[in-house]
Amino acid sequence: MLSSVFRWFSGRTRSRRLARYAISDALWSRTLAGLPFLLNWPQADLLRLRETATLFIAEKEFTTTQGLPLTDEMVISIAVQASVPVLELGIAWYRGWHGVVIYPGEFVIRKEVMDEDGVVHDVREEASGEAWEHGPVILSWEDIELGGAPPEPGAQPYNVVVHEFAHKLDMLNGESDGIPAFSSRLHADVDREQWADALYAEYEAFAGRCEQVPERRWNTDPILSLLDPYGAQHPAEFFAVASEVFFVEPVALLEALPSLYALLQAFYLQDPARRVLHAEQRQEGFLP
Repeated sequence: MLSSVFRWFSGRTRSRRLARYAISDALWSRTLAGLPFLLNWPQADLLRLRETATLFIAEKEFTTTQGLPLTDEMVISIAVQASVPVLELGIAWYRGWHGVVIYPGEFVIRKEVMDEDGVVHDVREEASGEAWEHGPVILSWEDIELGGAPPEPGAQPYNVVVHEFAHKLDMLNGESDGIPAFSSRLHADVDREQWADALYAEYEAFAGRCEQVPERRWNTDPILSLLDPYGAQHPAEFFAVASEVFFVEPVALLEALPSLYALLQAFYLQDPARRVLHAEQRQEGFLP
């Protein structure tokens, strides 16, 4: 009896939030126009994405810094992009934290780094995004706008929102190690240990490629021109970089690294390359 009452209450709360924080048609259309990688999505998926983004807005608090005005366009753009990775997983995968902080541009972060001799150094570096465990996601609005622009020919796919929210999914089970949490219900067919071993093998192969290929040739290498070599720093960065490409340039990732694509497909429960290919077939008249 208690569980049925809880389900009814949850559904009622969801409906109220969808109504209270509804995204207007005009704002929705402008948001999609600014995110080219979503233009090939089927209408059914876009409808669910709109609902997920609405719930995200209802649950998270958005703030800006350095006098940057907060606009509805900013909130909706971030919410939509953040909702892409959890479209099939559910908004509950972003539980346990509430804040999104937006800087006008890159910001300085401080972190401790241990060198090979065991000496800890205090390092300051510029960043376009950062995700804190149990804390906020911090984003550069300038970089969000860069990610929404059509990519330059030969440029690597870039989406700081997907990148940082992939980190959030990675952190859901505690350590940021490139291995996200898995659901016994949603991922019943996935062996987590095998998945982790395969992901680490992909990471090691990628890191090895970054070492073997001279940096001056990275932009002509079929893999390093697709996946940012920044992902070679750590498995967590590799997972986040790969997630960007999985959603922004899925067909290219499927063709270049089908085994990595399959791993991300198994976790996110999405097949974005199929969306793109079906859209192309519809445009050419092969599908109704």
